[in-house]
Amino acid sequence: MKKHPYKTLLAVIGMLGAIGYASVVLAGDAEPNKKRGQVYFKMVCTVCHVQMNGKAIPPNSRKMAEWRAYLEADKHNTSGKTNGSVRYYVSQGYRQSIKASNKAAEKFLTLSDAQLFSDVQAFMISGGKDSDTPASCN
Repeated sequence: MKKHPYKTLLAVIGMLGAIGYASVVLAGDAEPNKKRGQVYFKMVCTVCHVQMNGKAIPPNSRKMAEWRAYLEADKHNTSGKTNGSVRYYVSQGYRQSIKASNKAAEKFLTLSDAQLFSDVQAFMISGGKDSDTPASCN
């Protein structure tokens, strides 16, 4: 019987793809969840911004494209007073560090960084001032 190395390779790739897809789904990485992003944004981001500078920065303070560019640039703060990365503030490490004082950080601790970032991103962009559903921090 003649072996077909390409068929074997394709079968292995197919199996790995299926395993990879299953692990992504099982790990909770799915479509962005705007509601979860809203909860995290309001209970973590807004609380901290109000404490630090006395005012919230709601999604409706910028246009959707501005939020998209801000999040893609991943520049939270350039002053050096806080972590400069937006992604840091949704990371498991950050959530672990504030979980004792923040219920949302504790609740979402097991989510992957990528999933929670996409959830928050979905809420912020869809809540931009030029969207159909501008969102405030109230």
